[in-house]
Amino acid sequence: MAQVNKVSELSDVQAHDWALMELRSLGERYHCQTVSNHPWNRYEFASILKTCLDNVSKSVSDKVSIADGDLILVQRLQKEFEQELTNLKQRVESVEDRSHQLAAQEFSPTTRLIGQTTFGIQGTNSPGVDLYPRDGIRERTAKTNLTFASNVQLTLATSFTGRDLFLTGLTAGNLGSSAPLLFTNMGRLGYESDTNNRLALADLSYRFALAPRLGIVVGAAGVNPANTFRSLNPLEGSGDGAISLFGQRNPILALGNSTGGIGFDWQISNRVSLQGIYSAELPGVPSQGLFNSRRTAGAQLTLAPTKNLDVGLNYLYSHSPDGLLGTGIGDAQLISPFADPTAFNTHAVGASMTWRLNNNLQLGGWGGWTRSNPEKLTGHVETTNWMVFAALPNLLRPGNLGGILVGQPPKIINSTLPTGFNFPNFSDEGTAGGRRNTALHIELFYRAQLSDNLSLTPGVIVVLHPDHNSANEPLVVGALRATFRF
Repeated sequence: MAQVNKVSELSDVQAHDWALMELRSLGERYHCQTVSNHPWNRYEFASILKTCLDNVSKSVSDKVSIADGDLILVQRLQKEFEQELTNLKQRVESVEDRSHQLAAQEFSPTTRLIGQTTFGIQGTNSPGVDLYPRDGIRERTAKTNLTFASNVQLTLATSFTGRDLFLTGLTAGNLGSSAPLLFTNMGRLGYESDTNNRLALADLSYRFALAPRLGIVVGAAGVNPANTFRSLNPLEGSGDGAISLFGQRNPILALGNSTGGIGFDWQISNRVSLQGIYSAELPGVPSQGLFNSRRTAGAQLTLAPTKNLDVGLNYLYSHSPDGLLGTGIGDAQLISPFADPTAFNTHAVGASMTWRLNNNLQLGGWGGWTRSNPEKLTGHVETTNWMVFAALPNLLRPGNLGGILVGQPPKIINSTLPTGFNFPNFSDEGTAGGRRNTALHIELFYRAQLSDNLSLTPGVIVVLHPDHNSANEPLVVGALRATFRF
């Protein structure tokens, strides 16, 4: 038999009812809403009652003494209006759920244009160059001239849900690598980009949150270790950081020179995160697919042992079909230039660290090691590189940045490849093993932040023993970079 409500549970609360009079009495003692004498329906009354009960509960929490009679009265009112209070709670929860749902659905797709234009005036000295260290003769003099270059980067950032980002990046520039003129790639600049001033696709990727602490990135361009792993280098930035390419990041992060793929960023805890990546160079022949061309897979474990110390540990695997590491700096070529192209599989490990001593000084550095094994030859090739730096934020003025970097570009320290393929054997006096000499990269720059959108950065790079050859004269590169952001 269905339950039938009592008449008292259906009628309005009148001015002479005990409940209204007692609630008015409680309100005076516990600062509740004033209750007028007109009739109230039971749900309106329950709403006022709930507010007053919350005030009484707060007084109990604040250890304010409550009279026994008031506690008995509260229990009686709760029992009398139990159904209305329960229904009121359910209605409030329903409204909150609906509000959250509407808030999640009300986001409309938005697109922002982010732009950076870099202008540079750069030049070098004319050092003597010994192309074949085995003879000790400087056969060439590096060609130098003062050049003016520009680099434009445009990015359309679109969000569909508020928790995702679709990036379309375009770039255009007219500054190519200086390596052909200098007979070494150790003077390359971070803002190099030679598209003959025609727009080229630099990024086409989609980033979204798969879970509260897990982000995914997938795309046909702009998906590589450098863009997926968290950067610990405060001097990174082609437009606002170090002026050299070597000063941007550990060269092992450029292994494979890959473009498209998939990656993730997992915030395991407040002090530990893990990033992973698989990326490949888009093949010129469609039948090759993403697993038969130049490709890279890797992971980075990022740690924050203290609030002022960040540490990154890297591992990467890369496949090269032609014996080129793809780093673009130092010994990026594993075999003699006269040898037939040979496929290599490379394993690399690296570590980086940044220590923030205070708001005006950060120290850090990185190191990297690679071991490359040819698929159809005996032997292997090992390389190392390292860098230490000092970052000086707010130098002379808030927003400015000074930088000092000293490091060794990638160098072959051991090669056991057969004669004819062995690069040190070809280059350094016909002996196998590693390069006999070591290059040293020294860099100074100062970024003056003229406004929120404009900065000016003079800088100088000095490379001792360029191309890991003590017979080569020191290389000096000077640059003045202007960067406008909008």
